[in-house]
Amino acid sequence: MIELAAEENILRIHWDEFVFGSIAFLIILGVVYKMWPKLTSALDERANQIEGGIERAKKAEAEAEEIRQQYREKLDEAHRQYAAELEKAKEQRAAIIAEAREEAQAESRRIIEAAHQQIEADRQHAFAQLRTEIGTLSTDLASRIVGESLNDDGLQSRVVDRFLEELEQGADSSDRAEVR
Repeated sequence: MIELAAEENILRIHWDEFVFGSIAFLIILGVVYKMWPKLTSALDERANQIEGGIERAKKAEAEAEEIRQQYREKLDEAHRQYAAELEKAKEQRAAIIAEAREEAQAESRRIIEAAHQQIEADRQHAFAQLRTEIGTLSTDLASRIVGESLNDDGLQSRVVDRFLEELEQGADSSDRAEVR
């Protein structure tokens, strides 16, 4: 029965367990009290590391964005320079083409002028040869008709000039008649 009575009082304090538990509690409390500054400093240091890492990550992200922006600006500038160089090249090409065209036209005018001069020189030469031939033939013909020799150069030249003038006047009259 006594055992039953002991079991019945649940609130009864066991002094030996109480003293032993209190001593163990105080020892643990002392250890925690001694370790508390180290623990808080470790936790603070860890928090600072995390915050520093976040700040470094933000700084790195900001730097990366700045570098990206600089890259975009440089790329845009390169595109602008490329467009400007391309436009400049087009203008130079147009200028070269225009210059080459002008040179070709000048050269063609020079060639045409040289050809006209050559034709005129050939015509003058042919006209001089023809005049000499006609003079010789007309002198021979006149000598045969008149029956006298026209060996005098001055007389011969006058006869040839008069004959050619009459031929030219006849040619001009026939040209005018054809035009009408």
